[in-house]
Amino acid sequence: MRINKKKFIYLISPSKINKSFYQDLIKVLQQKKVSFFQLRLKKETLKKKIIIGEKIKKICKRFNVKFLVNDNALIAKRLNADGCHLGQKDMNIVKARKLIGDKIIGVTCHNSIKLAKIAIKNKADYIALGAFNHSKTKKIKYKASTNLLKKVKKITKTPIVAVGGINSNNYKKLLLNKANFLAISAYIWNNEKLIPAEAIKKLK
Repeated sequence: MRINKKKFIYLISPSKINKSFYQDLIKVLQQKKVSFFQLRLKKETLKKKIIIGEKIKKICKRFNVKFLVNDNALIAKRLNADGCHLGQKDMNIVKARKLIGDKIIGVTCHNSIKLAKIAIKNKADYIALGAFNHSKTKKIKYKASTNLLKKVKKITKTPIVAVGGINSNNYKKLLLNKANFLAISAYIWNNEKLIPAEAIKKLK
């Protein structure tokens, strides 16, 4: 996986996609800061996920952004996505690899070096660590520190995605501690002060 320093954002979809979302997404991706877009819809039907996924995939392709599907390697295969992201309770990486082949597979490792080592051993394309801050998107069960980042960096060259409540006030600290990508959702889509295109401009 090639890492472009300028494109350090791993953008996660809002939990609900409305009609204005697609235009906002285009404006956000035009800033050329996003490497990955993850479709994360927990409450939609399979049919709706496929329809939404097809639209987003086309937009991602236009801006050379990798399109990933959260939790579900089967949907990733059906959409011919660039890959999928697996939580610890989802299908294991070995099975997912058989399904989607040489595509990108990332794995949630919370704040655990042990889980990170297992993911690395199973040839994950990236590992997600966190939460580094309080998050509006998810209840926080696992708290991670920049110390953990440093430790994992010592044992692997596998790219690291930092997760959890990342915004314009705290993102630099994670980049300085060598996180390769920053997973961001609420700061872009549910920002009370800024529209999505303005919110992403603040992440330089």
